[in-house]
Amino acid sequence: MPSEEEWRRFLTRFHEARPAITERLLDRADTSPYAWLVEPLRRVDGPVVDLACGSAPTRDELTAADWVGVDSSPAELAGAAARGRGPLVLGDATALPFATGAVGAVCAAMSLQVLPRLDTVLAEVTRVLRPGGTIAALTPARLWPSLTGMLTWARVLRVSGLPRPAWPNPRACDTVGRVLEAHGLTVTSNRRHVFVLRMETPADTSLLVDSLYLPGVDEERLRSAQRALAPWAHPGRGLALPLRRVVAHRS
Repeated sequence: MPSEEEWRRFLTRFHEARPAITERLLDRADTSPYAWLVEPLRRVDGPVVDLACGSAPTRDELTAADWVGVDSSPAELAGAAARGRGPLVLGDATALPFATGAVGAVCAAMSLQVLPRLDTVLAEVTRVLRPGGTIAALTPARLWPSLTGMLTWARVLRVSGLPRPAWPNPRACDTVGRVLEAHGLTVTSNRRHVFVLRMETPADTSLLVDSLYLPGVDEERLRSAQRALAPWAHPGRGLALPLRRVVAHRS
């Protein structure tokens, strides 16, 4: 696994080259993971902070909310602004630019597993949440117990010749509930849902390859993987994507 500094450099390059990549991939899902994520936040009183918001897809789901997106990537924020999503703040998740107890809710869409210094990030989340405030986090989940999904992903990786995606915080996936509880938050909902990504054209499989966090894999190898995986795509093809949504409250 890369060091923290190496991972930060990788994230910067990744999002400069691929702004909105996660949103574009999840747009291929049979139903919207972002809509599922924000369901518990639609009636929140007070500001909603989108942590590491990327291209800010949750803004379109929370149009009536007092919403603000925070991200450290200028490229991602530029993409969000071009879509009319805002307000937006260029900032680091380890030092959120909000007063203590000022935030009604935090949403974290596919971000906790990739953010360096997760414990510092969650300490900041706890600090800015008001008493009774909510965090809703969406993270990857394990493929098990879906044998079909496991075999399909194994085939994708075998055909493409790519390693498994890597994150600095794998504990922020299936065990994210325990991670939040360790920071004094009370988990009130912990659900897993399997979405299905449409993989019907070579453009879809190329998008999948581009979306994977693969530090140490160079562009030439990624392009080779896209070419190898293109024949696998066909109308009706789907790829299981299990995600976990955890909702917790500050006591």
